[in-house]
Amino acid sequence: MRTMTIAEISAGLSEGTFSSQELTQGYLDAIKADTSGAYISVDEESALNSARRQDELRATQASVNALNGVPMAHKDIFCTKGITTTAGSHMLENFVAPYDATVVERIAAQGMVLLGKTNMDEFAMGSSNENSYFGAVTNPWSSEDTKLVPGGSSGGSAAAVAAGLCPAATGTDTGGSIRQPASFCGITGLKPTYGRVSRYGMIAFASSLDQAGPMTRTAQDAGMLLAAMAGFDERDSTSANRTDAWLEDALKGQLATPNNLKIGLPKEYFASVGESGAALEATKDSLEKLGHSFVEVELPHTDYAIPAYYVIAGAEASTNLSRYDGVRFGHRCENPESLEDLYQRSRSEGFGAEVKRRILTGTYALSVGYYDAYYLQAQKIRRLIANDFHSAFEIVDVLLAPTALGPAFEQGALTADPVSMYQQDKFTVPVSLAGLPALSMPCGFVKGLPIGAQLIGPAFREDIVLGLAQAFQNETDWHQQTPESVGL
Repeated sequence: MRTMTIAEISAGLSEGTFSSQELTQGYLDAIKADTSGAYISVDEESALNSARRQDELRATQASVNALNGVPMAHKDIFCTKGITTTAGSHMLENFVAPYDATVVERIAAQGMVLLGKTNMDEFAMGSSNENSYFGAVTNPWSSEDTKLVPGGSSGGSAAAVAAGLCPAATGTDTGGSIRQPASFCGITGLKPTYGRVSRYGMIAFASSLDQAGPMTRTAQDAGMLLAAMAGFDERDSTSANRTDAWLEDALKGQLATPNNLKIGLPKEYFASVGESGAALEATKDSLEKLGHSFVEVELPHTDYAIPAYYVIAGAEASTNLSRYDGVRFGHRCENPESLEDLYQRSRSEGFGAEVKRRILTGTYALSVGYYDAYYLQAQKIRRLIANDFHSAFEIVDVLLAPTALGPAFEQGALTADPVSMYQQDKFTVPVSLAGLPALSMPCGFVKGLPIGAQLIGPAFREDIVLGLAQAFQNETDWHQQTPESVGL
């Protein structure tokens, strides 16, 4: 039961095969027995009460939403009224938001049952989920003698879905934090177009990059959860005011299958694909059999994406995190001797090493004498990268690329080498800088571990990406593989 998709659970609930309460209790029992650290907090009483209400709703109404009674989890970066929202940080260890994030509101309005909040890299800064104040998350594909990272920063959500601790979870993607963990954990993860999903109530890391999205087993499920999350929100100044009719169908689990697509293969991505090459070639063959054609395209400014991203993201992080000063909310040091001591010790004690590193980098880039040399130049590179994608989409309908450099790596392998850690986002960061939608889907194995292929679409064309991914998953079974199915 724990490996069922959202669509399968929805059908089972409608047919009366099981109740939401039975389902929810099963997931709660599994979470109690789990040792991966995927969850930060679980509210069992609230989850069961919510499940009971959804069962009663099904019993008294002729029809309900497709997501009614389906359990899920939120990344612990979304504000949840009455439940702690920590962002994986000591700074917010005891913070209880007085309101729900828009994403939380909209998913709750569909009748989904919240199991708990998943673990994450502190303030969403990381590529391995080893930066959480609440401990590292272990990838469920780990063996007894080798502990692997689940990817970051949404590693808790990815691990929870992969391990059957929830059928779906929310994540956030600033530079790849949905797609890279999805690749490492063998699940489907979608980063929507920037502005598709409201950022209101989502604790900010880099405001011009952060975007919420679904993490699920299948593209069909991702479409259902995206449809529940998406839509204009006047409380978010970056929210896109648009109506897309296909989202209504997606909410019901219906995705249109695109035909005769011209798929671009970015030369710069495939030049350093490494061990994942064979799986990506097989993915290409599968898509060709579905009637799609391929053409090589160039994204010439790809190599500049990582340095530009870490300047821009660091600069925005230094600004966003300046509010955590020990005065208004968050961690406050004990017995400060002065206002300066209060600021220094509260921030020093409240933030972890990676967050401090990015704040310092961002503050330096914004400082007098360096703003033009670093931050302004990074923004110019961002425009060039966006133009590269725009030019490519004048030729092709969608792009196929690797998601990550390879499969999940061992815990601790890159913690002493931040630059190498940052390179893990090489194939995901350019899309984030351009604000485009992209999906990672399981496409094979390397050394017995799952890897993902990335489908990148034009702005606000998640329907093409989701439909193509669903067609691929209808013809393959990579997304059905679990650690249990391969004997781990």
